[in-house]
Amino acid sequence: MLYKQKLARGFLHLADGQEAVPVGLEAASSYKDSLIQTYRDHCTAVGRGVTVKEVFAELLGRVDGAVRGLGGSMHLYKAENNFYGGMGIVGTHVPLGAGLAFAHKYRKDGCVSFTLYGDGAANQGQISEAINMSALWNLPVVFVVENNHFGMGTSQDRASKSARFYTRGDYIPGLWVDGMDVLAVKNGIAFARQHALEHGPIIVEMDTYRYHGHSISDPGSSYRTRDEIQGVRRARDPIEHVRTLLTEFKMASSSELKQLERKLKKGVQDDIEAAKQSAEPPIEDLWNNIYRDGLGAQFRNIDSTRNKIQLPQGSAGR
Repeated sequence: MLYKQKLARGFLHLADGQEAVPVGLEAASSYKDSLIQTYRDHCTAVGRGVTVKEVFAELLGRVDGAVRGLGGSMHLYKAENNFYGGMGIVGTHVPLGAGLAFAHKYRKDGCVSFTLYGDGAANQGQISEAINMSALWNLPVVFVVENNHFGMGTSQDRASKSARFYTRGDYIPGLWVDGMDVLAVKNGIAFARQHALEHGPIIVEMDTYRYHGHSISDPGSSYRTRDEIQGVRRARDPIEHVRTLLTEFKMASSSELKQLERKLKKGVQDDIEAAKQSAEPPIEDLWNNIYRDGLGAQFRNIDSTRNKIQLPQGSAGR
């Protein structure tokens, strides 16, 4: 809705239907483990301790955002909880995940790297290279493929000769998990984490599904039917599955869950309003994290009264 109101700009990749993956992953790990994610990162960020207000403020480009309004939807981070993004370029972060695993092994800290990517990225060559190096060095890394069955408007069967992604690493083991069942995800991740610590890398394929299109510009219904989407919602929705378990095993009543849901929705709405009140980043941020301290200062001069950037004479093109 914020994008349609033009309050948020840029790209937006929603993860409705995939909520069980980050929840189950966090239930079987800790913030001492590293985690790196794709551009579909909002749920993962919340699981890693990024507040809802920080997520929305980042979407709106405000200073209270997860990265001070400078990254946007695809670049959420929380380094103190070992969450390293949010990456916008398909597959490029997977070698970084292997590097995080190398750091854990080097420090001998008993932690692992969870490196998440999608079925669309699974055919990237750098992923094969990262898997090969991880196997050579027995790195404690869990490669998690979030297989939601569709890339950017293309089904997995049209893009991949074999869609059994957990078998891709023929020299490391793979595990298939029902990514719509949070308890299955928790158990699968717990097994994979222990394996990575004792034996090295492993691939875990999370069989999940996205209800929306690839991004905000994709209606998501031109390459699949609405009946298919609604059928998955009825049969496998991860949130409704948990609701059913809680009521069937008398851990909560329907009225208690509805009350909780109302409370959470109000909290989200309050966080959105607070994010809207956050200030925009100052224009000086254009130069932050670009120059080493002391360099480049001679090329920047801001006329704050006219909000106009001026360069010294003879500096054009620098």
